[in-house]
Amino acid sequence: MEPVALAKVKDLLTEEAAKRPLPREAQLALQHAENTIKLDATQTEKLLADLRTLPYVDPALAVKIADIVPQWPEEVRLLAPRDRAPLDEGQVQAILDIVAKHR
Repeated sequence: MEPVALAKVKDLLTEEAAKRPLPREAQLALQHAENTIKLDATQTEKLLADLRTLPYVDPALAVKIADIVPQWPEEVRLLAPRDRAPLDEGQVQAILDIVAKHR
């Protein structure tokens, strides 16, 4: 199962809402997505594609980064999985450079 970015969730729920009334949980998920996304689905896909070129960024981390759009190294480190080796300064900076390109 591949993780899905909030921008994609918003698009999927918006499409479904156009077809039929959404259950309460889906309405809350849509509202959450609308309130928290920082990039639209197209921008998010481009960011995800660029992040996936980095060998140390797995799909789950890429989606977290695309959803949060971090600005600071500490934010990137907080998103990285705890069970892996921590990202070094160069890796964190490479991630931030890619994110800055898509902001």
